[in-house]
Amino acid sequence: MLKLPVRIHPLIVRASPSAEAHEAHEADGCAPEPLGRLPHPEALKGRGSAWQLAHRFERREREHFDDGWGSLDQAAQQETLPPETQIIEEEARSILSSNQSPDISFDRSINPYRGCEHGCIYCFARPTHSYLNLSPGLDFETRIIAKMNAVDRLRSELARPGYQPRSLVIGTATDAYQPVERRLGLTRAVIEVLAECRHPFSVVTKSAGIERDLDLIAPMAAQGLVSVYLSITTLDPQLARLLEPRAAAPHRRLRALRSLAEAGVPVGVSVSPLIPFLNEPELERVLEAAAEAGARSAFSIPLRLPWEVNPLFQDWLQQHYPERAARVMARLREMRGGRDNDARFGSRMRGEGLWAELMQQRLRKACARLGLSQQRRVQQLGLFRPPARPLAAAKPAPPAAQGELF
Repeated sequence: MLKLPVRIHPLIVRASPSAEAHEAHEADGCAPEPLGRLPHPEALKGRGSAWQLAHRFERREREHFDDGWGSLDQAAQQETLPPETQIIEEEARSILSSNQSPDISFDRSINPYRGCEHGCIYCFARPTHSYLNLSPGLDFETRIIAKMNAVDRLRSELARPGYQPRSLVIGTATDAYQPVERRLGLTRAVIEVLAECRHPFSVVTKSAGIERDLDLIAPMAAQGLVSVYLSITTLDPQLARLLEPRAAAPHRRLRALRSLAEAGVPVGVSVSPLIPFLNEPELERVLEAAAEAGARSAFSIPLRLPWEVNPLFQDWLQQHYPERAARVMARLREMRGGRDNDARFGSRMRGEGLWAELMQQRLRKACARLGLSQQRRVQQLGLFRPPARPLAAAKPAPPAAQGELF
């Protein structure tokens, strides 16, 4: 595993507030107060967040202090190397995750990677890095965990007696076509197994890298086994660079959408998350561009701020759009019952109140005008065939007697 260059500065390490205090604050689904905020980091080119935010399970907080030797001034003047992306290999115990949420339309999901180099500041999966004792901030986009045994686990799980195919989505948490996929090819290997078994699936991605796998996806689409959703949050390249610094540019995603549609793949567009006063005014324009490129369906979800995403997003907002920050958060709170986040099933994906309903009306009317469906595409489940079980390894022949050497 690669190691980043580290500079040691004087720190005070204190015990953090008790677990009970954090749990009380987290009970409403909001993020805990940030622990150990270091001096405000400048934005890093190509990264969504430069903040190494302590995760919610951290039991210590760190604070810079002046030791009388000018250490803080020296630290401010020192040049630091930009963080490189590290790939951490993992042997996963399982690759199929079951969905227990009643407001999500799929039953199972596959995520070949944990963490995502796209660096989307709003990503709801950022808090999952907390379970790895890593920061949901900078670590989430620079320390990527790759499930190297994804194919073996998938074959094993699909071959279990009694397995029944259900709706399956690839890339529900982190993008399955993020930059590391070009080198590791885990997503392609997973799709190869699904193609062999004729198992239906969908993909959600904001990467044009999915075009690489058209040779697998197009034939499955002809059998009613595949649908793809391109996530296009904005048509403004400047806003996209700030929101999603290492994802494909908006025009490139539209081109990928067109390529998929021309190959006969059912394609939809996700205008998510919808952020008031940032990309929300573009909703109809994004839908129009996607429909013109060949999209057949669309959906949109208002911004969610679970756990550590809340302080990370608000920090980003103050850095890049300070003049809009108060208005954005005020509107979000109107849609979340006066809170920064609402984790309740049913309302978390839609919001509530006047502004949430207005956005839903705009989506419905634009989809009706453009001929975009808001219903999930029904896929063929009856073509599934389990993968061939791997043959047991042949037992090695007993060692020959030494006399046979002569």
